[in-house]
Amino acid sequence: MSPTPMKPDPMKPGPKNLITDVPGLLVGNAQDEALKSGTTVLLSAEPLVASVHVMGGAPGSRETDLLAPDKSVAKIDALVLSGGSAFGLDACSGVVDGLRAQGRGFALGPAIIPLVPGAILFDLLNGGDKDWQNNPYRALGRAAFETASTDFAIGSHGAGTGALTAMLKGGLGSASFVLDSGVTVGALVAANPMGSVTTPGDRHFWAAPFEVDGEFGGAGPDSAAGLGRRLDSRKMQAMRDLAAAGSLPDERGNTTIAIVATDAALSKAQCQRIATAAHDGIGRATVPAHAPGDGDLVFAASTGARSLSNIEAELGNIGHAAALCLSRGIARAIYSATPKEKDLLPCWSENPHSST
Repeated sequence: MSPTPMKPDPMKPGPKNLITDVPGLLVGNAQDEALKSGTTVLLSAEPLVASVHVMGGAPGSRETDLLAPDKSVAKIDALVLSGGSAFGLDACSGVVDGLRAQGRGFALGPAIIPLVPGAILFDLLNGGDKDWQNNPYRALGRAAFETASTDFAIGSHGAGTGALTAMLKGGLGSASFVLDSGVTVGALVAANPMGSVTTPGDRHFWAAPFEVDGEFGGAGPDSAAGLGRRLDSRKMQAMRDLAAAGSLPDERGNTTIAIVATDAALSKAQCQRIATAAHDGIGRATVPAHAPGDGDLVFAASTGARSLSNIEAELGNIGHAAALCLSRGIARAIYSATPKEKDLLPCWSENPHSST
């Protein structure tokens, strides 16, 4: 009896394996190495339909209320991910400045109002120089806007510059899939979780079952059983060492923030459903996830370029692809991180077991 022939994979990474495989999307990064922080912006040739879902206990965001399906704003002009905790929200202002200079935004009579929701992660205790006199994030936001392109760096760049996981240096990640239907789905993520992205020993990624073509080292899944019961954290110890004598850093100093996007034409309500489904990607790639000390947040955006005859039938596949892309993006972020001066934690690439 001949074996049943294998069916072709219904999802394949796009040509860049980046969120910019979604036609019309651009991403820009800006960072300050002394600051150990940075900003990432997602732009589109046309305004985006978007929504958001928050599952972490300590989020930081700007203009996310207008993304609820019952709010009157139909589309937004850009999305921002930034380091800097509350200070980093000002990166959105820099992007607003750039959009306004181009005459882009919501027209209300003679007024042009760019709409730029954003989210931040905590990287204020990561060894960087945070003794600024003027908030640097507005300038970083404008710089990221000016560099937006279909090609961008992942790892220790943009919003992932100063990110840390429980055990290893974090970073900026991205991944994409093209579905059988022709729809493209991508994820962009700044991974700075309370939890770990690798199993004990730091070689195997929790996201390993979803890896495609060795995109984050090809080490495969951890063969051990009973995993997840130890919650060791080099990050918390390093932050305690940095903190002033007698004080301890708050466990809310974390967060994974992400954008998932597609060219499928979606409503705001459908985008919110995709954002909700995409959170599974954080849970599969980070242990633990969605903790009280995380601000885990996912934006979902649609360019609206590809109409489908039965979008309700496809919506589940799009959400599933978004979750897979987000898991892969998180692992790629940590895999691609590079060592810098005054780092608190090692990179995955510095692990002696990473290539064995």
